[in-house]
Amino acid sequence: MSGLTNALVIAAVAAVVITRQFSARRIGSDRRWWIVPAVLAVVALREPGLIDPHHQVESSLLLGTELVTALAIGAGWAWTTRIWTEPDGSAWSRSTKASGAVWIAGICLRLGLFGIGAQLGVHQNSSAVMLGLAATLLVRSGLLTWRAQSLEPAAAGQAPAYGDGVRRVLRKERL
Repeated sequence: MSGLTNALVIAAVAAVVITRQFSARRIGSDRRWWIVPAVLAVVALREPGLIDPHHQVESSLLLGTELVTALAIGAGWAWTTRIWTEPDGSAWSRSTKASGAVWIAGICLRLGLFGIGAQLGVHQNSSAVMLGLAATLLVRSGLLTWRAQSLEPAAAGQAPAYGDGVRRVLRKERL
């Protein structure tokens, strides 16, 4: 794919993912949460030029920093997402304002990395950003699935909660 096509794919995936996450979404119990990040990673790794051949050390350091940043953004996004269970036991999630702040900080960090690469004269390909987006989505989805699984037993009634079965007596207040 060309650089423009990669940029459009990255922008489209990011826009869809971000807008979907700020509305309440059911966390599926299926095991396919890793497919979209895997496809993005495969597309990114197939592209030549992930590492600039003229600046291999600098390019590798920038790519490594991009991936560490992406992992941190994914973890931050997952931990700032609100998760709850409905009475039927299904787990739901919705990103919060803090999640939006994590995204904004991540975009600023990535722009800073791009600026550093430009100052060093490193040719930067959009496949590095696509690989970073794949890492962000993989970490976020994995952590959300893990967090949702920790909520499911209590919601499904498999483990009793403190106070279950205790009759509550409501009393009138006297004036």
